[in-house]
Amino acid sequence: MPRSAPLLTIGQPDPASRIPYTGWPLFALGFRPFYLLAAGFAVIGMAAWAALLLNWLPAQHGPVMAPLFWHAHEMVFGFAAAAVVGFLFTAGKNWTGLQTPQGPMLAGLAALWVAGRVLMWAGPAPIAIGVDIAFLPLCGVLFLRILRRARSVRNYGLAVALFAMGAVNAGFHAGLLAGTPLLALRCLDAAAGLVAVFVTVIGGRVIPMFTANAIAGVQIRRLVWVERAVVPVTAAAAILLAMPAQGVAPAAVFALAAMAQAIRFLGWDSRRTLRTPIVAILHVAYAFLPLGFGLLAAAAVGRFDRSTALHALTAGAIGCAIVAMITRTALGHTGRLLRVGRAEVFAYAAISVAAVLRVVGPLLLPREVWIGATCALWVAGFAAYFWKYAPYLLAPRVDGRDG
Repeated sequence: MPRSAPLLTIGQPDPASRIPYTGWPLFALGFRPFYLLAAGFAVIGMAAWAALLLNWLPAQHGPVMAPLFWHAHEMVFGFAAAAVVGFLFTAGKNWTGLQTPQGPMLAGLAALWVAGRVLMWAGPAPIAIGVDIAFLPLCGVLFLRILRRARSVRNYGLAVALFAMGAVNAGFHAGLLAGTPLLALRCLDAAAGLVAVFVTVIGGRVIPMFTANAIAGVQIRRLVWVERAVVPVTAAAAILLAMPAQGVAPAAVFALAAMAQAIRFLGWDSRRTLRTPIVAILHVAYAFLPLGFGLLAAAAVGRFDRSTALHALTAGAIGCAIVAMITRTALGHTGRLLRVGRAEVFAYAAISVAAVLRVVGPLLLPREVWIGATCALWVAGFAAYFWKYAPYLLAPRVDGRDG
């Protein structure tokens, strides 16, 4: 019979662990290279973006495409994609009891991702496009193959999401090649919507569980109708992100998504998490979902800037969810206790404040101030992660187990 497993079990034995991995620890399991690469690129990519925006870097030394397209593409299809793939390859091993890519295969995937980032900046464009487009479908094929072998039907949708992200990425490149930048922008928005749906699905499964496990006496309340509605209505809102949707009708869909997300979030007793940073950051990340969709509703009727609203989802929900995920799962899967220190708390605070500044800064501060502060906080937060976690990710598990 196929093995059943929780969505994410940290540090539990599984059949795949019976065959020890003897290669370089960095390529023992998917989270190791991809979390390290995601954090490193969050630093480098955002620093480069700030340099371009503030005219510290001459345009002739910039990326092969318009800087705005490069930044938006790389934050979704570079940074976020690396973190998502690392998570899925790691959690997939627990879900199925089967070994996900490791060793030379995992190293090859990491090298493909790195090549995509270098080529998307330096070119040549035709090679950059081919390399960049290849990454997500290849990861999707490998991930789906594991799920099918284990008959893990519940998680097929996550493999489909990788293919959908790959298709949207191809659409982005097709839009630029065809001279239709609006299509490329719509694809970028669609990708952000897909990742927001991913946060909704995964967050809805694990945040209540992690909260209840970590905090005694916490009251988790779930409303059946909200749980049934929140993913479909969020998916509908994500689809509208890919359209130049303006007016009352799209605003109503965004508002419904915001309401469903807010009602779900309010049932998780978030106030009780404030003294437990490793849990609190998950709640902060999720709180940006109702905020982001609410602001998108306002933007749809001309009451708010759409790009700023979208950044509540990207910098806020996605950025905070990623730093939460890459700390928690890295600790558990390197054999460490789920306890965070000053570096993690600093990273959580810096990235959360950066996201808030990106949303409210344009309303209150001069452009150079909010851009500089937002980028500096983001860079500092992920640099703190990289500094502390690189030794963990490059070394074997401290408990001697495989992974």
